[in-house]
Amino acid sequence: MQAQIENNEKPSLNFLEEIIEYDLKNGVHKSIITRFPPEPNGYLHIGHAKSICLNFGLAKKYGGKTNLRFDDTNPIKEDVEYVDSIKEDINWLGFQWANEFYASDYFEQLYSWALVLIKKELAYVDDQTLEEIRLNRGTVQIAGKDSPYRNRSVEENLRLFEQMRDGKYADGEKILRAKIDMAHPNMHMRDPIMYRILHADHHRTGNKWCIYPMYDYAHGESDSIENITHSICTLEFDVHRPLYDWFIEKLEIFPSHQYEFARLNLSYTVMSKRKLLQLVKENYVSGWDDARMPTICGLRRRGYTPESIRNFCDDIGVAKRDNFIDVGRLEFSLREDLNKRANRVMAVLDPIKLIIDNYPEALTEELYAINNPEDQDAGSRNLSFSKNLFIERDDFMENPSKKYFRLAPGQEVRLRYAYFVTCTSFEKDSEGNITTIHCTYDPASKGGNSPDGRKVKGTIHWVDANDCLNAEVRLFDRLFVSEMPEKVEDGMTFIDNLNPNSLKIISNAKIEKSLANVNQLDKFQFERLGYFSVDYDSTKEHLVFNRTCTLKDSWTKQN
Repeated sequence: MQAQIENNEKPSLNFLEEIIEYDLKNGVHKSIITRFPPEPNGYLHIGHAKSICLNFGLAKKYGGKTNLRFDDTNPIKEDVEYVDSIKEDINWLGFQWANEFYASDYFEQLYSWALVLIKKELAYVDDQTLEEIRLNRGTVQIAGKDSPYRNRSVEENLRLFEQMRDGKYADGEKILRAKIDMAHPNMHMRDPIMYRILHADHHRTGNKWCIYPMYDYAHGESDSIENITHSICTLEFDVHRPLYDWFIEKLEIFPSHQYEFARLNLSYTVMSKRKLLQLVKENYVSGWDDARMPTICGLRRRGYTPESIRNFCDDIGVAKRDNFIDVGRLEFSLREDLNKRANRVMAVLDPIKLIIDNYPEALTEELYAINNPEDQDAGSRNLSFSKNLFIERDDFMENPSKKYFRLAPGQEVRLRYAYFVTCTSFEKDSEGNITTIHCTYDPASKGGNSPDGRKVKGTIHWVDANDCLNAEVRLFDRLFVSEMPEKVEDGMTFIDNLNPNSLKIISNAKIEKSLANVNQLDKFQFERLGYFSVDYDSTKEHLVFNRTCTLKDSWTKQN
């Protein structure tokens, strides 16, 4: 019975952990090596974060290591800018790679191995166009047709492939294909392309090469060179695995093995690099790090913490089948983390003047406030309090409903950390807009409690009008209104699902003076309003805050 209890208490393993533990226990591998292999053609997003956490996390758990390898085999789309951003994002998430490699490091070896396959009559140079190859590949039900160049001699293939490398042919004029089976049920095995001609400068090799390996050829061999024991990919690569294994088998090199897990599909989110690039290029967002983007740099700018993203990735787990995750789970993880670390402050986003008529004209008090009740080490601060305050406009109602417990004519509320106040009158401008609220206060209620025991149901926040700062506040919401933005009707695109209200800029918010010396990415809870982070655009003269998330999930109620 005791053994059963112990087994029940042991944390369950995901399928990748089960594989690794089996391999280590049975001597298949003495230690594990994983890799994260991004193509430097864009910025990483939350889907990549899951793969990063998985590859680095497994290696750390089992005492192994993880390589960072850039799949830089397409010079047309790749750039050093993306390389630098990827490294920054991985470091920010809290991980450090054992080695930094590039597929371009292996170009000579990959070329040599291509020669080996040609000599084994397992690869040939094809003169067909890409369109001809596509048409001759057949369908799942219909076998493909052999290329008329498939049976070239080894000598001719070697000569032509060398001439391809030497730049004697134009882009698309010739390609190198593996010779497998044009009737294979797996379309990826029907004589796949290994090399294509691209006369373009590479970000690392310059113009040394004009032929570049395809992903399916370079990936498995790069894993093998690095002795990767567990090559962990997303589920869409499962149909590529037979080809991955075929190249390794035919070349008789280190037997790296590929395992697939379900990619992250997140509601209200697009994670196609191509579509994210479209949003940037067509100015639907301000850039890759726009705080509405699902990119890691965008999440960082918005105010997400690396801990919240890692906790989210742990929470959703690892599956073998594609699933759909509610973005609310990511936001929940964020709130859980920020609640522990974010100091509480007061800010008024839509200010209206409140004057306490019976408060001494020249008096200014220093009130005591705890910075974070969840963190005993966060300390406290003093708040300036005077006759003239700002409160939120929607914290006052001229004709309140029955269950409205905030400020209204004749109604009493508690000012956070301060006093009870009762509204006595208000002023309007010529257009009928309320401009000023007048109140009286109870001096005996200092600290928010009355000695006579009377209760008030409403507590509102405020800032001292004589001692506050101005700030710009950016209220971000979900970038798309549709839960599945890529699922559209005929004649529409994912662009049609953009949320027109995903950004609201408040230019004249009022914040307490304790925020005068904040730094970029500092995080706070604006009491009653949400969690906010200092934006990169912020300066000492012009403070800018991004709303990271609301205190509660308000989206579900709206929709």
